[in-house]
Amino acid sequence: MKRIAMMMVLASSPAMAEMNSLFASGQARAAGDEQIVTASARPSSLFAGSSGLFAPRPERAVPAVVRAPLAGTGDAPVDRLLSLIAQAEAGSAGYDAVQHGARVRPGRPPTQMTLGEIFDWIAATPGQPHAIGRYQFIPSTLRRVAQVRGFGPETRFTAGVQDALALVLLEDAGLSRFEAGTLGRRQFMHNLARIWAGLPLPNGRSYYEGHAGNSATMTWTAFEGGMVRIWPAAG
Repeated sequence: MKRIAMMMVLASSPAMAEMNSLFASGQARAAGDEQIVTASARPSSLFAGSSGLFAPRPERAVPAVVRAPLAGTGDAPVDRLLSLIAQAEAGSAGYDAVQHGARVRPGRPPTQMTLGEIFDWIAATPGQPHAIGRYQFIPSTLRRVAQVRGFGPETRFTAGVQDALALVLLEDAGLSRFEAGTLGRRQFMHNLARIWAGLPLPNGRSYYEGHAGNSATMTWTAFEGGMVRIWPAAG
């Protein structure tokens, strides 16, 4: 559960700048709403608007259950890629992984929490790492991909939801172009390593090596071998 940096997009803002509202108004799901998400359900857009991200929570809100298969554990190529990334990022903890450096952990396993509860935990525990889930989303990234997917604060952080959120990042890395043959395997792997700190570059080091204690958790040979097994014909 490495630091994933997801650290992903370690990029954006420091881990303490994530406490403001998270979802644009009107995005919270009504009680009883359901959404089917599969590994092939690609986000229609990768770019969120610039408006604030959290709407006031409705009174007596009931957590929305997003019913989805455990897409990340399937046999489709994208599922196998998600599993490869999870090996580097979450280890055996899987969907309930929490960054090991978090001194104050959530009160319940992440898959039993809503997005709103996760962000409440983040707001209540400043100054510590908050990477969470199978793909080790950091707060700024989690905010963005949840908005792209339209998941409100009452959405439970289930396995299916986590897979759907990770697919936004795969598209950021160029998954569709890679599958279409317009992006080479090596460049796609480089793009993935810029998102997930546990994945290596060809030199075996993390793109974020040494930053916040990050290092690659698998070798380039293992990463490349995994990709070749998933897409043997890709260039």
